[in-house]
Amino acid sequence: MNMVAGFILTVTFQLAHVVEGVSFPAPSEEGKMENEWMIHQLKTTANFAKNSKLITWFVGGLNFQIEHHLFPNICHIHYHKISDIVRATAVSYTHLRAHET
Repeated sequence: MNMVAGFILTVTFQLAHVVEGVSFPAPSEEGKMENEWMIHQLKTTANFAKNSKLITWFVGGLNFQIEHHLFPNICHIHYHKISDIVRATAVSYTHLRAHET
């Protein structure tokens, strides 16, 4: 049972953190990270199988890894609903930052 659970968690974390489009920033020589916490979470995690109720149930909502990292105190049953809000907010923030420079 522990081996199966460990395998499921390993695959889940690989799909959420070790995929194309996710970055692995390193701290500066002073030990500081380039981005603030929220931006770091968005750049280092990824969602997968967002439309699969079976996967969402099977992994306890961990397929919504971005929402899991940003809102750890919100019950996973709400991740699907807030994922569109998170995406829209991130896109708006990106556009705003692009116009500032």
